Amino acid sequence: MTVALQCEICQKKPVSGNNVSHANNKTRRVFNPNIQTVRAVIGKSHRRIRVCTRCLRSGLVRKAV
Repeated sequence: MTVALQCEICQKKPVSGNNVSHANNKTRRVFNPNIQTVRAVIGKSHRRIRVCTRCLRSGLVRKAV
């Protein structure tokens, strides 16, 4: 079972790139965003949403008490 690794606020999702060794060998890798599940206030209700830590730190999400 795979979990959706996408921020519900900014739509940030995994991107691909290369691991580059000291010998300059390149292999593909995935950079995943730091997604956290938080209980947030959406409108007048509380909901569990998946958001990246950048959105949490920037104050784009109001956490429920």
